[in-house]
Amino acid sequence: MSAADDGANGANRTLGQLVATATTELSALVHDEIALAKAELRQDAKRVGIGGGAIAAAGTLALFSLPVLSFAAAFGIHNLGLGLAWSFLIVGGAFLLIAALLGLLAVAKFKKVSKPEKSIASAKQTAAVLGTVKPHPRPLTDTSPADASVTRSTV
Repeated sequence: MSAADDGANGANRTLGQLVATATTELSALVHDEIALAKAELRQDAKRVGIGGGAIAAAGTLALFSLPVLSFAAAFGIHNLGLGLAWSFLIVGGAFLLIAALLGLLAVAKFKKVSKPEKSIASAKQTAAVLGTVKPHPRPLTDTSPADASVTRSTV
């Protein structure tokens, strides 16, 4: 139904049609809100993934390669004529520097993660609009015991 049809026939629609239209529009609104939130969170999830990968790389470097490469590099430097203690100190400092650079990369990626601002603003706006809606007053009906004896179908 188009907007022109709504204006011309809006008074002719039944309560059921109005409720169905409202339900459909509310469902579409909720689906659009969820889609917007997913799009914003997907962007931030990529940044978190890159930052987490950098931390994992830094940890892997520190745990597995440090002992083997430290010994190989230290003894290589020692063969150049420097003392063994200074050789190990130089190698250890180099690995700490690399780990620090990877840690800084991870922190920079994590700082770029932000809240889904558009989704939050849209949800607040929707809540504000829905908060101003007043229910239609219903006429009081007499609920007598005769109503209780009416058999209803299960369909």
